[in-house]
Amino acid sequence: MNLKTSVLLLLLAASNTFISAQVSLPKIIGSNMILQREKPLPVWGWAKAGEAVTVSFAGQQKATKADVSGYWEVILSPLKANAKPQEMTISASNVIKLSNLLIGEVWLASGQSNMEYPMNRTLYKYAKPGRGIDSAETELKNSYPTIRIFLVEKKLSTPDVTSNGWNEASGETLERFSAAGFYFAKNIQKDLNVPIGIISSSWGGSRIEPWTPAEAYKSLPVFAADVKANPAVMDGSPVARNYTSMILPLAPFALRGFLWYQGESNLMVHDGMKYADKMQALVEGWRKQWGDNKLPFYYVQIAPYYYTKRKDKLAHTSETLAELWEAQTQSLKISETGMAVTTDLVDNLADIHPSYKWEVGRRLALLALDKTYDKNVVSSGPVFKKMKVKGNTALLSFSNDVGLKSSDGKELTWFTVAGSDGKFVPATAKVVGETVYVSAPGVSKPVNVRFAWNETAMPNLVNAAGLPAVPFRSNGLQWSYKK
Repeated sequence: MNLKTSVLLLLLAASNTFISAQVSLPKIIGSNMILQREKPLPVWGWAKAGEAVTVSFAGQQKATKADVSGYWEVILSPLKANAKPQEMTISASNVIKLSNLLIGEVWLASGQSNMEYPMNRTLYKYAKPGRGIDSAETELKNSYPTIRIFLVEKKLSTPDVTSNGWNEASGETLERFSAAGFYFAKNIQKDLNVPIGIISSSWGGSRIEPWTPAEAYKSLPVFAADVKANPAVMDGSPVARNYTSMILPLAPFALRGFLWYQGESNLMVHDGMKYADKMQALVEGWRKQWGDNKLPFYYVQIAPYYYTKRKDKLAHTSETLAELWEAQTQSLKISETGMAVTTDLVDNLADIHPSYKWEVGRRLALLALDKTYDKNVVSSGPVFKKMKVKGNTALLSFSNDVGLKSSDGKELTWFTVAGSDGKFVPATAKVVGETVYVSAPGVSKPVNVRFAWNETAMPNLVNAAGLPAVPFRSNGLQWSYKK
């Protein structure tokens, strides 16, 4: 009996729920779904204990029997992408027919409100974008029959998620769906030309801890003291609450990888570099549940915002956000990860929900196309690599440095430099080839440089692909990632 089955049995017992005498399926398995291409395909459900169940699909027929708890599962052999609708039949004492099934790529998108942010922004009264047209308004007039969406509702329901199932990306269903998730799907489909399925499971205002399985914290020595104090709570937040209701029931549905957009609520409790530890627990916990420690995990670095103007329990400085940015950047040490930077996607620093989700989705798609699908595209902006000093000038080198430039044609912004006294002052920065030269009057010998080290920083350093540079400090903290 696997861990998921054990957890489901406990939930069923706790809720006095009994398995139906007829075969039934979890919400994630239904008509209109996309099945992951080129991977084994688990199909599971519940029936009367000992009942024979047969699953027929795409020329395959797999049979099994429900165990003593009523749980059954078969594994279909991998299939190639196919945009032609097919039918699946599950036969037992009753017969279930699932129609309009496609085979392609499946991703799971999760996080807090910026991932939840819907295609129809007016549902939450989010601000209209200040630059250009609202791309989502145009998309909502269209229909995408080969992009299928599955929205997990914000309900703590067990043992299954609450959802109206798989739907084609159009109309009212699309209006409520994650904008970042949809645009990710649209962009990768443009390159891959296969059906795309996106599962959205997010909750506005949620911290990372409720999305993380408890076992993941127990497995990492860095959390030993926290777990010993209270294994159900981490830094005042309940562990695994959202995970148990909104992620666990989705496994082991075959998928390609995960998308994550979260961090604002953990910044408010000053997680700092501990957020990287929590990212490791989340990523490894989800990968373990899906039985694949190499599943891609691509995430968004949160945007500039006036945290100092909030009235939270802990007062913020202008650098609290930069410290979380640093933790998010250090989290790239986790294998098979990538990060989309959003410092240039803000109109109003008093708005924690930037509107340009079509660009967020595109940047997440670039990561997948580059790192997962080997499409040889540039997927990241410049990332600080090293600094050397020549006279009164700091010479900075970067990775992803082809075509370093200012995005607006003006002088580079948001660089500061400090000498041996440790006092940072505004600096002049310019691109020389693939190097950035930084200096400031009064600093005869630079010791450290900072870039975008402020909650209001919206800098203009980009590469030839137009992707923004990652905020950094040359003497930044280094996270110790231990597998």
